[in-house]
Amino acid sequence: MSLRSSVATAAGKSSYWFLHTFLHGGSSLPGKITTAIDPQILKAFGQKYDVVIITGTNGKTLTTALSVRVLQQKYDYVLTNPTGSNMEQGIVTTFITAHKSKNGKTLAILEVDEANIVKVTEYIKPIAFIFTNLFRDQMDRYGEIYTTYDKILAGVKKAPNATIIANGDAQIFNSIDLPNPMIFFGFDHTENKDIKAPANTDGVLCPKCNHILHFGFLTYGNLGSYFCPHCGFKRPELTYKVTNLTQLTPTSSNFEIDHHQYEIQIGGLYNIYNALAAYALGRFLGVEPEQIKTAFASDKKVFGRQEMINVDGKEVTLILVKNPVGLNQVIDMILSDQQPFSFVALLNANYADGIDTSWIWDGNFEKLQQHDIPQFMTGGERYKDITFRLKVAGVADPIIEPDLTKVAEKIKALPTKKVYVLATYTAVLQLRKQLAEQGYIKEGMDA
Repeated sequence: MSLRSSVATAAGKSSYWFLHTFLHGGSSLPGKITTAIDPQILKAFGQKYDVVIITGTNGKTLTTALSVRVLQQKYDYVLTNPTGSNMEQGIVTTFITAHKSKNGKTLAILEVDEANIVKVTEYIKPIAFIFTNLFRDQMDRYGEIYTTYDKILAGVKKAPNATIIANGDAQIFNSIDLPNPMIFFGFDHTENKDIKAPANTDGVLCPKCNHILHFGFLTYGNLGSYFCPHCGFKRPELTYKVTNLTQLTPTSSNFEIDHHQYEIQIGGLYNIYNALAAYALGRFLGVEPEQIKTAFASDKKVFGRQEMINVDGKEVTLILVKNPVGLNQVIDMILSDQQPFSFVALLNANYADGIDTSWIWDGNFEKLQQHDIPQFMTGGERYKDITFRLKVAGVADPIIEPDLTKVAEKIKALPTKKVYVLATYTAVLQLRKQLAEQGYIKEGMDA
């Protein structure tokens, strides 16, 4: 490491110590300070690690957490960024706070924002990428899904030898021939028919001839066993497959991958894709199926991803939502709960959330009328937007609390034992801060 890199690292570590000791925060500022002193600091860090980059619209944080658990079955130490601080400065902070490896080069599993991959691969050449999915998300930052994929590919082109482990059910990842070795994962759990996606689904035009794609089956969104009856474009051969869905509940998922039985302590069909991606990476790096089963059996919760918190006897489940496809999957998941529950929606529109809140109109809030939900509550900086959306969906009289510092107290007064809180990223942070200050949770979370 050069003198400049050493000085930059020391400055970053000092700022991290101060921020965490006295202010109980600071996942990005130490990285900003470090890169200001040495803009190429990632090159020095990257030489010490075999790096895997995980990216995509939904599922990055959980896929990263599950991948770390899987790889810990083989590696003594796996570096990661568990809180989802996935832009350049957050990744630099991750390296700053790493433990020293006793065995030379070690493994780093990093969640990376789609637009920041090119900033990372400028200096670090990963051994593998994982592509989870691509949906419309933060239109103000990314644009349409094809623009987002271009941002990803700009980074991938700087690492042509890295293996790409991609969701084979997402046609966009099969749309462009790349020099990288390719591994695909996906679902193969039911018989194939011949169906089309709903009319308002994104990304269902054939990338080769522009005709509408057909599907043998759909899992959700535009994911499934796709094929084009016009030109023959179709889903690639899958290396790793979900072969059966055994039982799905709001808090757990039982399923088979390659005919091996697995369980994760988190609900939702969409989260099985995240487990499948982690499984694919584990098998790629030599972890055995039984070891993966042990890793998946952990009941550790992940920051903001169905994090269950006991608030004076209320079973509060905190779920991050940020785009319509993910939101609709969350709605489907919580509606499978057989017990009555209260519903809380917290909407912010900061840079990390996406400043355009129009995506909430593509969320199927109308489905909530199918369940016994005695009380709704709305809040956040854009509480007027989410309140109006719920009223249009048929919610007559939600509790409105614009001040997120008061939401925790309002939750305690809700009429049901179970409470689902759907919140955008900065709203999750703000609510967790309140709950931490009141002693219900710790400020940070392990992966």
